Amino acid sequence: MVAARKQWYGVLAAIVICLVFALCLLFTVVPTFIDKKFNRRLAVAPEPVPRAAQALHARLFIADLHADPLLWNRDLTVRTDHGHIDLPRLQEGNIALQVFGVVTKVPRTLSYDRNDDRSDLITPLAMAQRWPMATWSSLPARALYQARKLSHFAQAAQGQLVIIRTAKDLSEFIVQRKQHPELVAGLLAMEGLHALEGRLENLEVFFQAGFRMMAPAHFFDNEIGGSAHGMHKGGLTDLGRRAIARMEEMGVIVDVAHAAPQTIDDILARAHKPVISSHTGVQGTCPGNRNLSDAHLRGIARTGGVVGIGLWEGAVCGPEVRATARAMRYAADLIGVEHDALGSDFDGAITAPIAANEMAQVTAALMEEGFSEAEIAKIMGGNVLRVLLAALPPG
Repeated sequence: MVAARKQWYGVLAAIVICLVFALCLLFTVVPTFIDKKFNRRLAVAPEPVPRAAQALHARLFIADLHADPLLWNRDLTVRTDHGHIDLPRLQEGNIALQVFGVVTKVPRTLSYDRNDDRSDLITPLAMAQRWPMATWSSLPARALYQARKLSHFAQAAQGQLVIIRTAKDLSEFIVQRKQHPELVAGLLAMEGLHALEGRLENLEVFFQAGFRMMAPAHFFDNEIGGSAHGMHKGGLTDLGRRAIARMEEMGVIVDVAHAAPQTIDDILARAHKPVISSHTGVQGTCPGNRNLSDAHLRGIARTGGVVGIGLWEGAVCGPEVRATARAMRYAADLIGVEHDALGSDFDGAITAPIAANEMAQVTAALMEEGFSEAEIAKIMGGNVLRVLLAALPPG
């Protein structure tokens, strides 16, 4: 009996050890593996940047309208060997202002064509990355947790990362950065208002947490409106119309990236402030429901807004930076260079031709595309500054 009991204890101990080992793998190795798998950079090294492009790039105020590093288990104050963004690489790439997207729910299928809302990849990711238990079942909790992560990184960066909430914050940052070019500004954005969970009062909660840009939909239709990738792809709902009106009142910029065509039409018909598409392509160079039609490009331009062109193949139909520059040229020729911008989608589960520290590649590609230095200054950041200074709360 004693021997059998000892044998049983030995088996139990082995099971416990195996479980502990499995949990260690889950909480340490697996999140990094997933990050590396989904956020890739092309294996081919980019061409050397010409001296003239390097010199111009160093003089620019560069703004990127979309990246998703807050979703991943990374310390953004430390340079890493995977993914696309961290503070050291933003500084090396001379990126002055980075919009940080917050993702709260993604369907397992993740199709550009049709998704429903019955599955979610973020729940297991949150568990594997040891997010607070509240985030496992609450979309608002996930959004607020990622907002706190950005605040934590800003504190840890000892003044090198500044969070922008008002036009006054941005104006002061512009002055400071002229003296301290290592400074980087961050602005919080929401990918999909399903994070409201149907409660308009959550807009106030998110505003207080620092969110200043919000997109009605992400990869599926929700209570606010239709997604370009949803099942029905409808327009704004009654709740959606009230949400958009309230966002404009508060000084939250409306982002139509991922929105269904009818939702974009409904937003443009009601817009009193500049509307943006933070990360997209244009159908004129890359057909597909993910990208903007000529009519929608013109509609965004009429509001005084900007279109952030992405750095991944699904947006620009090419794996190289030059494809992004070609899309920018198309948009500039159609609606004016004043409405062109950069929206990389770094760390958004994409394969990019470059990482943040290699952003001079974009400047070089724009020069090859025939843009003047003044035009490149607008595309790489000047246009975004104009919209943010006009649309953010004054301070």
